[in-house]
Amino acid sequence: MRRRFFVDEFTGTTAVIEGDTAHHLGHVLRAETGQLYELSDGSSAWLARIESVSRGRLEFALLEQLPAPQPTADVILLLSVVKFDAYEWAIEKATELGVSRIIPLAAARSERGLLAAARKRSERWQKILREASQQSRRLRIPQLDELAKPSQAFAAQTAGFRLLLSERSDAPSIRKSLGGSTPATPPISAALAVGPEGGWTDDELIAARAAGFLEASLCQLILRTETAVIAALAALNFALSTE
Repeated sequence: MRRRFFVDEFTGTTAVIEGDTAHHLGHVLRAETGQLYELSDGSSAWLARIESVSRGRLEFALLEQLPAPQPTADVILLLSVVKFDAYEWAIEKATELGVSRIIPLAAARSERGLLAAARKRSERWQKILREASQQSRRLRIPQLDELAKPSQAFAAQTAGFRLLLSERSDAPSIRKSLGGSTPATPPISAALAVGPEGGWTDDELIAARAAGFLEASLCQLILRTETAVIAALAALNFALSTE
């Protein structure tokens, strides 16, 4: 299966890759003229042939436009900041599972030191999202928002389904929270909020309910944040599938 890479734009029947991606193609993958790759500008995808390779720059000729199916569900992940190794693993897997947007949350129980450092890691996180999007052959890279307080992020959501993972013993399952029904036709929009280690505070739960979020649980076990992200997104994708 051919590798996919992102470009800033398609210009007529050509495209150019520069910078770190060009270095990766040239020095790691040993790209040569005549080789074929898939390219995406976030709106369309093309089969392309390398026409020239130089230091820090590859030029392509576009050969054939490729199918670019749109996802049936538009899923936003509101993810509280946790230790960065777990957080970065979680956003990588969330990208592979198709989320359209990631909003880092400065939850009350997120570690203060991590929140201070999170504001400086946007460039690294963008790189993780780009690489995960290329690996999973997505059409576009998820949008990464700036760090936000939960109450503000909750209030701004307008998705048709709004779920907040909860550790409370009486929280219903995701399936029950969705009521067993979904819209008949796409696009379907959903927002999923995942809390920090230690869980949500009462004030955060109140703010989520006021913004229309429904509490939902995955199981009676307490999952690590990164595990909960994967399990919840997989369950949500299944529930929202129209196929």
